[in-house]
Amino acid sequence: MAQFSLAELETIIDQRAHSGDPESWTAKLFAKGMDKAAQKLGEEAVETVIAAIRGDRQALVSESADLLYHWLVVLGIAGIPLDDVLKELEGRTGRSGVAEKASRPKG
Repeated sequence: MAQFSLAELETIIDQRAHSGDPESWTAKLFAKGMDKAAQKLGEEAVETVIAAIRGDRQALVSESADLLYHWLVVLGIAGIPLDDVLKELEGRTGRSGVAEKASRPKG
């Protein structure tokens, strides 16, 4: 079975964002800007949490897909490549989560 990757989804989002296709949800989100895209990301995060709490496996899978899509849209609008996030995660793997969190600036 072929593996679909977040990098592939990032490429598809980038292509659709600049397609000018009036039927493309991605193009519409990019046109509406960060406020709308971030709002959708938040909605999908809440829906993902609800599915997890309810123990609804299929809803959790579906909402997780929506969450990842909208997260990549937000990153795209912000001009942040997925690779930057993956490098950040990679840098965190060599230390414990507790130590990593403690090293963050207090805010």
